[in-house]
Amino acid sequence: MDVHGKYPVPVAYQDALSVRALRIARGERPLGYKIGFTNRKIWDLYKVYAPMWGTVWDTTVTYGAASEASISLRNICQPRIEPEIVFGFKTTPKPNASLDDLYNSLDWLAPGFEIVQSHMPDWKFTAAETVADSGLHARLGIGEKIAISSISNNSTELVELLSGASAQLYKGDQVVETGSGSNVLDSPLDALNYFVKELRACPGSTDIQPGDIVTTGTWTDAWPLTEGESWRVQFNFQNAHFTLNLLA
Repeated sequence: MDVHGKYPVPVAYQDALSVRALRIARGERPLGYKIGFTNRKIWDLYKVYAPMWGTVWDTTVTYGAASEASISLRNICQPRIEPEIVFGFKTTPKPNASLDDLYNSLDWLAPGFEIVQSHMPDWKFTAAETVADSGLHARLGIGEKIAISSISNNSTELVELLSGASAQLYKGDQVVETGSGSNVLDSPLDALNYFVKELRACPGSTDIQPGDIVTTGTWTDAWPLTEGESWRVQFNFQNAHFTLNLLA
């Protein structure tokens, strides 16, 4: 805290990196990162006006089989669900990578659900508090991988595909919201580009490694969850879809 009681975001990142080191020390393995608040349409709702990021772990990531997975809500505080696009890296992006360089470092993308949580009452927080609270990350479910080369030839094509795409979010059989890829900093690839620059500018952070995954932010609002529910997202490209069943 500074003398005025404020919690600066750069300090929050250093606190988050200290927590990351403690989690590694106790045996957890980082698998990549999550980006939050890339959807500008929810900025006013949560009073957070810029993206942030945090770590995802071998203890928090679940890969689905046949486009479906089950995740327990145990020990998750005020859980909410977010439909997202997840990227997988085959190489570390070049220094000062262009959008095409970033594209060339990617291996696959997949539909996914991030379960986010907040330890602040009623989801009322500052931007710095979201950073320090592990980027609000609780769990990540990842659906069927789609090879980047099978859907685009370059970054321009991938940006156009994803920015023009939509996603229907279902709770059971009911559509609760439809989101757009353009909500996510214009496209998930643009969000990824923003994140890589921010990650590299953060003192003490670890660069993207081959095999890392990055989930790029919700296409809709974050919806509250209850155990026993089933949620599905259907993207309108490549029949990309994913179902997440919530256990106690």
